[in-house]
Amino acid sequence: MRKNFGPKPWTYPQPVLILATYGEDGAPDAMNAAWGGISEASEISVCISEGHKTTANILARKAFTISMATAEQLVACDYVGIASGNTEPRKLEKAGWHTTRSEFVDAPLIDELPMALECRLVSYDPETCRLVGEIVNVSADERVLGDDGRIDPDKLDPITFDPIHAAYRKLGKKVGNAFQDGKRLM
Repeated sequence: MRKNFGPKPWTYPQPVLILATYGEDGAPDAMNAAWGGISEASEISVCISEGHKTTANILARKAFTISMATAEQLVACDYVGIASGNTEPRKLEKAGWHTTRSEFVDAPLIDELPMALECRLVSYDPETCRLVGEIVNVSADERVLGDDGRIDPDKLDPITFDPIHAAYRKLGKKVGNAFQDGKRLM
C-alpha cells in the first residue's frame, strides 16, 4: 500500500549547491540552493527567487560558480542559506570562507569547498525562478582527487538535502557500476 502526499518538491538525493558571485562593489557573496541539477550536457539549472542578492549579482555579472556543499563545511553551508546577503554583507567572512577569482568566469571560487562548476548565465526567468548556467569549467582541489586523477566522492564528502525531514545527509558507499550492471538482464 502506498501513501499519497500530493505534489511536493521531493526527490532523493537533492544536491546542496552553494552559488557564489561578486556584488557591484566586487565583494564575494554566496547562497545555499537545494533545487538544482544538470539540465543539458554543459548546463545546470537552479531555482532561486528574484529577491536574493545572489540573483541580482548573477544578472549584473552574467556569471557564477556552484560548489558542492561538504560534510566538513555543513555549518557554513547552512549559514549562507539562512543569512541574507541583502542584510548581512559579511556572510562569507562569518562563514569562515575565503575566495579565489575564477580563471574562467567573473565569479569567486570558495577555497573551503573543493569542487565547483564555473558558469556563465544563459537565462533567468523571474516568473519560474529558473536560472540556467552554461558550465564552462569544473574545478577541484587536488585533495579530493583519487589515484586516477578524478574527483573521489569519498574524499569530497558531499552532502544532500532531505526535503522531507529538513535535514542534510551524507552520501553512502558505492553499490554498483553504472552502464554495466544492467547488462546482466540483456
